[in-house]
Amino acid sequence: MKLNDEIRITAPVGVVYAALNDPIVLKACIPGCQDLVRHSESELEATVVLKIGPMKVRFSGQVILDNSAAPHRFSIAGTGSGGIAGFAKGGAGVTLEADGPGSILRYQATAEIGGKMAQLGSRLVQSTASKLSAQFFARFVQIVESGTGPVA
Repeated sequence: MKLNDEIRITAPVGVVYAALNDPIVLKACIPGCQDLVRHSESELEATVVLKIGPMKVRFSGQVILDNSAAPHRFSIAGTGSGGIAGFAKGGAGVTLEADGPGSILRYQATAEIGGKMAQLGSRLVQSTASKLSAQFFARFVQIVESGTGPVA
């Protein structure tokens, strides 16, 4: 499955980039995120609980960041296990471009699922992924544009 979008954010590239690399901000934005721990500048560990159709799945996984072209371009890749429900793995390329006093964030993401989740059907999984992505970025934009950090 593939997802991509372009989001305008009323904040400079440096602020947006910093927020995308802040575990506190990310935890506040990721739907269902129960825990997010940074092990190094490039490695995070996450626990996320999601409802996908009739299934409620708890994922535990690793996230690897590649910031070698930061702050204007970086990538993220991750794998997660949902136990008997299956697995998910994927990645995203993100570009940040200055737009006057704000920024344009573009991303292209891919994801693959297996196990019982894959039996739910591609339409349901694609719809859920799109909804979760929209929730993440709506929350992210709210936090970054408010300048107040994570909001409860």
